[in-house]
Amino acid sequence: MDVRIIDETNVQHLKSSQDDAILKNMCKILVTGAAGFIGARVACLLAERGDEVVGVDNINGFYYVKLKYARLKECGVECENEDILRGKWYQSTKFPNYRFVRLSIESKEAINLLFGSEHFDKVIHLAAQAGVQFSKKHPYEYMKSNLYGFEDILEACRWHKVNKLVFASSSSVYGMNQNEKFSEEDPTNTPVSLYAASKIANEAMAHCYAHQYGINCIGLRFFTVYGPWGRPDMSPMLFADKIRKNKTIKLYGKGEMIRDFTYIDDIVHGVICATDYELNVKHCPNKVPFRIYNIGNGHPIKMKTFLEALEKTYGEKSKFKLIKVVRSGDVIRTSADTSRIESELHFKPKWNLEDGLEEFIKWYKSDKNPLK
Repeated sequence: MDVRIIDETNVQHLKSSQDDAILKNMCKILVTGAAGFIGARVACLLAERGDEVVGVDNINGFYYVKLKYARLKECGVECENEDILRGKWYQSTKFPNYRFVRLSIESKEAINLLFGSEHFDKVIHLAAQAGVQFSKKHPYEYMKSNLYGFEDILEACRWHKVNKLVFASSSSVYGMNQNEKFSEEDPTNTPVSLYAASKIANEAMAHCYAHQYGINCIGLRFFTVYGPWGRPDMSPMLFADKIRKNKTIKLYGKGEMIRDFTYIDDIVHGVICATDYELNVKHCPNKVPFRIYNIGNGHPIKMKTFLEALEKTYGEKSKFKLIKVVRSGDVIRTSADTSRIESELHFKPKWNLEDGLEEFIKWYKSDKNPLK
């Protein structure tokens, strides 16, 4: 279905002389997962700075679709009946250089058609089936999207001569790592969830394509992202929602589990920095154009400490219950060593937790939050 509709779509290109002048010096970038927490913001900032951007997302029902539509609307992508059709192109009303099309990355023919017609300079691959706990009940969804879907993107880059791919990995790849700081050099052979295993596989797959076909690949291991427009299945949104509804928050592992909370703006600017960065093959192991970077805040805290900070910012106390057990699939600790991305990409996280939570709660309480 995706293939047929895209094939018959008469893509509307910008025609005014002013728009043509804007487009002339643009880099053309595909952003997958463009309705997602990170992807929507990445697409907007790229368009804002002048790149020609094509956003792709399947808008699945893993969490509230209403939130995904609201993110797209922030980028000027909307439709009258709030039902974005598969295969139909949507032009942003905010950015003349941003277009969006709904399709699934595991639709091989549709992806090939898209790459063949659009001729991308770079690809930022953020689409994936996320969620550690969800992977226990729906393992095949992770195989479809995170493995087969990623393979479709790699093959499309190979055959359509896209020489730069930036893709999302995760801090979950570190699994049972016991080090105080997680370094990119640490082993990743102890995953504790299928989601983590799929991300480890993605890194191996990208390395293979970098080695065999010379595609410049950068993998970014994200550490616990939070902020406005965040995912409702993650702790910041869950905790804020429980506080608002006066419901009990469950703190697993007695609240002693540690997370390296990283504000969305730091994550997004790290992605764009990696997209602009030209890999020096001489500095890559075995001269393979492949590199992995942590993007984290570097200041991990206990979950109960995070909740206390959230309560303070929200202005209300929560009801919580300390649960002794740690849920299967959850890691005990995440802590990013960001020295590599700081030294090689000259990127350093800027947001502290207090300021980040203030921005998050401001958005959460505002009319922009479609789930409030």
